[in-house]
Amino acid sequence: QVQLVESGGGLVQPGGSLRLSCAASGSIINIYVMGWYRQAPGKQRELVATTSSGGSIVYADSVKGRFTISRDNAMNTVYLQMSSLTPEDTAVYYCNAAMTTALRAWRTTEYWGQGTQVTVSS
Repeated sequence: QVQLVESGGGLVQPGGSLRLSCAASGSIINIYVMGWYRQAPGKQRELVATTSSGGSIVYADSVKGRFTISRDNAMNTVYLQMSSLTPEDTAVYYCNAAMTTALRAWRTTEYWGQGTQVTVSS
């Protein structure tokens, strides 16, 4: 059983900052990619940022220069530092991880967190 637990969402004013955290737990063998996606009302879920175990990082163009993703491999935790937030960043943010586990050691499986709401409004 694997769980991804997100925290850090909330209400922030335009121009403000928030830090999201996501901790993975369970029978994990290796986590290859961890990242964040978001889904705004009436829109499809989209990639925000991902980071691989090898150190590769990908950002959506819309967040480059404002958001920073980081990862603590020892703690199986990924962070998203968000700055200069705008109302367009309002969405439910989901943590995602691709990993091998004790139950599926032969293949990489994706897991999702339950989501955390980020609202940017004055």
